[in-house]
Amino acid sequence: MNGPGADARGRHTENCMHEDGTTEAGSLRSLALGARDAAYAPYSGFRVGACLEAADGRYFVGCNVENASYPVTMCAERVALGAAVAAGARQFRRIFLCTDADAPVAPCGMCRQALAELSPELEVESESGSGDRASWKLSDLLPERFALLRPVSGSVRGDTR
Repeated sequence: MNGPGADARGRHTENCMHEDGTTEAGSLRSLALGARDAAYAPYSGFRVGACLEAADGRYFVGCNVENASYPVTMCAERVALGAAVAAGARQFRRIFLCTDADAPVAPCGMCRQALAELSPELEVESESGSGDRASWKLSDLLPERFALLRPVSGSVRGDTR
């Protein structure tokens, strides 16, 4: 999915202003808010929307999808990441999260690990239901992530730290 104002290649310039008056961050926010509104959260009522920006400028959205069997629940961040990977994206700039919570929230541990697999230095921005914002580097939220030192032969190249 390309963000509003994307050129023919789906790319954006850093902090650009689009014809509709939105900035790149505003587009991420708008898409994350729309995803939050689509969330399926009948058990917790905690709705989350995410917009993940790929390094090539494409945007991918996700929302949380709860399930009566709680471990089956999917977080918004991992839904967006799955959509991005399915579309061929492997490097990411930032993710914008929107919730109804009183304060901005960071991704859960599972989402931190999933995002760090492909973009350990990802910028994370979060907005609460009241409009308060916070931002972090993913590497600060998950300083000692799990990584395999040697990928299995024939697999997609991973971190070799």
